[in-house]
Amino acid sequence: MIQIDNLTFGYKRSKRNVIENVNLQLNPGSIVGLLGKNGTGKTTLLNLITGQLFAKQGVITIDGEDVETKSKSIFENIYFLPEELVVPSISLESFIKLYSPFYKDYSQEIMDECMREFDLHLENNSLKNFSMGTKKKIMICFAIATNVPYLLMDEPTNGLDIPSKRIFRKLINSHMTENRTIVVSTHQVHDVEKMVDHIIIIGEKDLLVNDSIDGLAEKFTFGTSPKGEVIYSEKSLEGDLCVARRTETEEETPVSLELLFEAVSENPNAFKK
Repeated sequence: MIQIDNLTFGYKRSKRNVIENVNLQLNPGSIVGLLGKNGTGKTTLLNLITGQLFAKQGVITIDGEDVETKSKSIFENIYFLPEELVVPSISLESFIKLYSPFYKDYSQEIMDECMREFDLHLENNSLKNFSMGTKKKIMICFAIATNVPYLLMDEPTNGLDIPSKRIFRKLINSHMTENRTIVVSTHQVHDVEKMVDHIIIIGEKDLLVNDSIDGLAEKFTFGTSPKGEVIYSEKSLEGDLCVARRTETEEETPVSLELLFEAVSENPNAFKK
């Protein structure tokens, strides 16, 4: 379990905190969508969880250990795929030989499966020579193949075409287990809508939403004919698409992450009630 208590962080060059008094618990068995506009601190939060940045205040623990200790037991169980990839000038085979020993449950079988799904047939060339989209697919495959309990991915669908995004979702879902926590940070809400089961929306400094998909469906309705208090609406060819508070007599509706994201952006206080 990833436990975050009273977390505050700000960069030295800035007078304002990026994250302030955040409390969060990420439990095994969840695919978490970490959503927010650009610049709201999503990448910063992932860097703090993985020990690449140090908190100004508060504690982050993974399975009870403080990440700032940078212990071997923590970092063999967590993998972070950043948005900006920096790959060495070596072949994929050499990359796997060099980096896979850091992850005790790494699976070459899973690596090969993921490569087949993306239809990657690579010559023994340097990773530097491949296009950005191909590099992204390779590193997604390796990230999944590490088999770590904690997999964190920052904007993983950037640079992928539509068929590749579909394959990405398929691979994440097929390699999810009850003992694994996967966090996908993105501002491209539609890319993760059919994949995640828990949503965190980060705003200026703090969390605006931290709830399961089931919990959101229980509290709110999404559609054109709400009965409860309308929190947000937008015009569409179907009529006004709304996010509203669900009444006791209404059936649950599928959660629209795009509508939810727009509603939270426009009226964040409505989701803190």
